[in-house]
Amino acid sequence: MKLSKDWVVGFVDGEGCFHVGINAHKEMSIGYQVLPEFTIVQHQRDVQLLYALKEFFGCGVVRRNHGDRLSLRVRGLKHLQQIVVPFFVSNPLQSRKRADFDKFRSVVELMANDRHLALDGLAEIRRIAKQMNRGNLRESPATSET
Repeated sequence: MKLSKDWVVGFVDGEGCFHVGINAHKEMSIGYQVLPEFTIVQHQRDVQLLYALKEFFGCGVVRRNHGDRLSLRVRGLKHLQQIVVPFFVSNPLQSRKRADFDKFRSVVELMANDRHLALDGLAEIRRIAKQMNRGNLRESPATSET
């Protein structure tokens, strides 16, 4: 399945999500882990779209999300910084999701400069993340899992 750039932008406008999770993590140097993620969720009947998008971007993993839903997830900072962000800078989203992408891009840039490893940088990332996706920042409690 060959996807055009315009189709991908439209599909992500409707079905994509740019999310920044901040998890308490006692093994991290400042006690928190920042997890930026680009995700698209689809019913299993449309799994071929997720694999086509994975091929289009050249990164990410397709996994079961919940029940009969699967997702394409891109979490690696290098892939976000070098592939996903540049694509959406060159091919802007048209919906309200563009504002979330702009905030997501800011977080990826801060992380690329290791700002997530300092308390003031983490505070800035937290402030940005709280403004994304209708202000829904989810922080999970500390765990010993990585």
